[in-house]
Amino acid sequence: MYKRTNRMENNMENTRLIPVNEWQGINVWPSTAALRFMIVKADENGFDEFGVVKRIRRRVLIDESAFFRWAEAQQGNEGGMAV
Repeated sequence: MYKRTNRMENNMENTRLIPVNEWQGINVWPSTAALRFMIVKADENGFDEFGVVKRIRRRVLIDESAFFRWAEAQQGNEGGMAV
């Protein structure tokens, strides 16, 4: 028999969800304060479009691979977010 998989399972295999307050222990950039600012401005800076922020109940998690895809897309973007 073939194993049934769904799209979310396939996507979740290649990502790591990091709580905002633990981000600095794993990644050097951006700072926790800058990351929180980016989350507040998610609809303006493209975080929403890239699916960077995941909210599970009261926890705010950052999809690490989505964040770095977003950061890569910001290169050369003159109107982008300066952090």
